[in-house]
Amino acid sequence: MTTATLPAPAPMSLFERWLTLWVALCIVAGIALGQLLPGPFQAIGRLEVARVNLPVGLLIWVMIIPMLLKVDFGALHQVRRHWRGIGITLFVNWAVKPFSMALLAWIFIRQVFAAWLPAEQLDSYVAGLILLAAAPCTAMVFVWSRLTNGDPLFTLSQVALNDTIMVIAFAPIVGLLLGLSAIQVPWDTLLTSVVLYIVIPVALAQAWRRALLRRGPQALEATLARIGPWSITALLATLVLLFAFQGEAILAQPAVIAMLAVPILIQVFFNSGLAYWLNRRAGESHAVACPSALIGASNFFELAVAAAISLFGFQSGAALATVVGVLIEVPVMLLVVRWVKRSQPWYEAGLRRG
Repeated sequence: MTTATLPAPAPMSLFERWLTLWVALCIVAGIALGQLLPGPFQAIGRLEVARVNLPVGLLIWVMIIPMLLKVDFGALHQVRRHWRGIGITLFVNWAVKPFSMALLAWIFIRQVFAAWLPAEQLDSYVAGLILLAAAPCTAMVFVWSRLTNGDPLFTLSQVALNDTIMVIAFAPIVGLLLGLSAIQVPWDTLLTSVVLYIVIPVALAQAWRRALLRRGPQALEATLARIGPWSITALLATLVLLFAFQGEAILAQPAVIAMLAVPILIQVFFNSGLAYWLNRRAGESHAVACPSALIGASNFFELAVAAAISLFGFQSGAALATVVGVLIEVPVMLLVVRWVKRSQPWYEAGLRRG
C-alpha cells in the first residue's frame, strides 16, 4: 500500500467544524416542526417494514456509505508495523469502552440522575449510551489524526481493523451489555440492524471504492470530496426527524440533554487518557498514540443513531442519548486534540527515559 491510496488529508469542512451548531439548529427546527406539523411526522414514523423505518434507513445509508468509502481494508496487513499501538486500540475499544460506559450509565442514569429523569425512559437511556460506546469511530478519526499529525498508515489500519471487528462484535457486545443491564434484547431487530447498517453498507462502499481505484486514486479523492456533504446533510435531516418526535419530552424536561452528556464526557476523557498513557508506557511514537487515543474517545454515532431508532423507536430515550453524542462530538474531540498536541513534550520525555 502507498500513500496514494490514503484518503485525501483535507481540512475539516465547514459542516464538520460547526457540527455542534448545526445539531443545535436541528434541535430547534425539529422541535418546532414537530409541534407545528405533527401529522406529516407521524406519517413518516409509520413507514416501517420489520421495525425498520424506511426514510431513516435510506438517510442512514446516505450517511454511512460515504464514510466507509474512506476505509481501505487492504491496510490490514499494516497492523504488524505498530502491533503494540493496535493492541492498545483494540483493548480500549472492545474490552474497556463498552463496559465502562455501561457502568457509567448505571451510575449516572439509574443512580445519580434517576430522580430527575422520566422513570419509563431510564432503561432506554442506558441502552442508547451502550449503543454509542459499542461503535468505534470511523470517518472522523482521519480528521482528528490529521490535526494531531498522526501516522496516516496506522490510522488507516486501525480503522480497517476496527470496522472488521465491528461487523462481528457489535451485536454480541450490545446484546450482552443490554442483558446485564436487565434490558430486553430484541435479537432479531439487533441482527437486522447489523446487516442493514454495517454489513451491506461496508460491502457497497468497498465495491464502489474498488471501482473508483481502477480509474486511479484521483477518482476516489474527487468522489469523496463530492459526496462528503451528502453524509452530513443526511445526518442533519435524521436529527430533525428525531427531535420532531422528541420535542414534547425535551420541552417538558430540557435538562435531560445535559444529564445524558455527563457519562459521555467522562467516557471520552477516560478512554482517550487511558489509550494515550498505555501507548506511552508501551514505547509507541506520539504519531501513533494520538490516533490510538482519538479512536477510543470518539464514536461511530451514525451507526448508534440508526440502531437506536430500529431497536427502540424515534421517541425513545435511546435515540435521544445517541443524538447527545452527536451534539458534543466535535467540541469535545477538538479539546482532546489540543490536549494530546500540547502534551507532546511530556509524552516524548517519557519515551526518552524509557
